[in-house]
Amino acid sequence: MRQFTHTACFDWSGQNVARPRGIALATMGPDQCPQLIKAENGWSREDALAWLIGHADAGTDMLIGMDLSAALPFTDCDAYFPGWEQSPPDAKSLWALVDTMCENEAFLAANNFINHPELREYFRHTGYLGNACGTAKSGRLRVVEEQSRIQKLANPYSCFNLVGAAQVGKSSLTGMRVLHRLNGRIPVWPFDPVPDSGPMIVEIYTSIAAVSAGLTRGRTKIRDPKSLDAVLAKLGVNAAASLAIYDDHQADAIMTAAWLAMATKNSALWHPKCMDSKIAATEGWTFGVF
Repeated sequence: MRQFTHTACFDWSGQNVARPRGIALATMGPDQCPQLIKAENGWSREDALAWLIGHADAGTDMLIGMDLSAALPFTDCDAYFPGWEQSPPDAKSLWALVDTMCENEAFLAANNFINHPELREYFRHTGYLGNACGTAKSGRLRVVEEQSRIQKLANPYSCFNLVGAAQVGKSSLTGMRVLHRLNGRIPVWPFDPVPDSGPMIVEIYTSIAAVSAGLTRGRTKIRDPKSLDAVLAKLGVNAAASLAIYDDHQADAIMTAAWLAMATKNSALWHPKCMDSKIAATEGWTFGVF
């Protein structure tokens, strides 16, 4: 299995503002010392896209984790939007659809998509449950999300849920816009094969990195230097430089960039037992779920 000399992690956000406070980036190189990468006035999604394109152009030997769902559930209904005649056949078509519907929105947001008169019926909104949303308490889940629950690695929420602090739908849809705008410059696993050189993107859950580093599922957030240093030591890397403020977004990015360097050596994570070619093309997979 190919090894990468550098790793990176974007903690992501679907907040509808120019510079969401939830976006954080950390990288780690051969020195095994993860570092936070700051952007002036905070990261925007446009900044993140430009940073990715820069590393694509440079051919950086880097595995980049993005904390978002790269596709919506498909397998359970054999469609993203069952009953809608324009439902896309695969993830890359879904990315294109989201970006096209939202192309005039600022901040690479995705409000036009979730408020589309037909598509809104598939989502759980604040004060409104779409008629096509489904009745399962947890909402529709991808195969990998079901597996992460079975393996006790994480407790994922449905991407069709847009309610509450733990919702991931908006962040995932904005992430799909970024993936589409990369236009193939960086391969995205498992939708694309692992390239012989250059950068690659994988979907990650920062909580999986936290559990792998010995934290308890459901209590994976780090907000102090002592806890972060302990986690990094557990992962076998050097302590990160001191931060002015320790928030969970920055700590998640630092911890996951370190975890990726270890996890990429595990061949089982590149060949999940429940992922077939159809799932790889439609739903994708979270790196770290075996």
